[in-house]
Amino acid sequence: MNKGNGRFDPVQDIQEADLPESFVRGLSTAHIPGRAQIVYDTYPESNNSLEVSENSCGDLTFYLDGAHSPESMEACAKWFSSAVKGNQISSSSFKLKNLEEVWGNGHIQHGSGNMEESNKLIKQILLFNCMDVRHPHILLPRLVSTCASSGTHFAKAFFVPSMSTYSKVTSGATIPSDICRRDLSWQFNLQMLWEKIIHGKEVGTLLDKGAKMDNAKILPHEFLYEDASRCSPADNYFACSAVMPSLPLTIKWLRDCVKQNPSLKVQVLVTGSLHLVGDVLKLMKR
Repeated sequence: MNKGNGRFDPVQDIQEADLPESFVRGLSTAHIPGRAQIVYDTYPESNNSLEVSENSCGDLTFYLDGAHSPESMEACAKWFSSAVKGNQISSSSFKLKNLEEVWGNGHIQHGSGNMEESNKLIKQILLFNCMDVRHPHILLPRLVSTCASSGTHFAKAFFVPSMSTYSKVTSGATIPSDICRRDLSWQFNLQMLWEKIIHGKEVGTLLDKGAKMDNAKILPHEFLYEDASRCSPADNYFACSAVMPSLPLTIKWLRDCVKQNPSLKVQVLVTGSLHLVGDVLKLMKR
């Protein structure tokens, strides 16, 4: 972070680190897939929304960073906030207790571009998963507070299991047959933690495994626009977040939302797990 102007500029940080010129040149040009990587999605021409065509595009962008430690999550949050704002980080700050007040349904982008682009409805989405040993009760608050301090707030958070695991890496050419039958208990735990962070209070837990599985379903596209006031923890309904049954279905849902609304611009931060980031890249054939 360049403290002089409040901008996140890793290249300048490297240059100011008093390193040999060859080190600076190498670090400034290094690229690691899945770390601070931006992927602009392309729309499929076929009916299968998981097949990508190079000839068509939409307004869905994935920001991928496999951060899974408190320090890397903070760096990820600063990078994401800087990237979605065109490196213009707001100097205003928001305290965690005020997050529910600023939790919105996106905002209208006003810029110097053409009229069509400047009137886009922007939704910033979190797509998250992590291993239980990564301490999500530390990672998620760090992510939320760091983003909020830069004026970045997620319209929705989706918790989804990775396709790959530490013991098995899934090929991008094949999707596991049991992908929609996996235990989602961990993802529901992450959702409860998220809701506690956003609302500043305990929201309870889902009653039983059956109720959890019933809630892990493909959402109507209208869910993307629902206000936080629609949350009803007593009825096991949360308007700020959702558990999705699989990653392929989540990506298809996001693509369909953008296709149905030409004025919508969706920016998705994928983080918390290198497995999750790698699976997204494989599904997008990158």
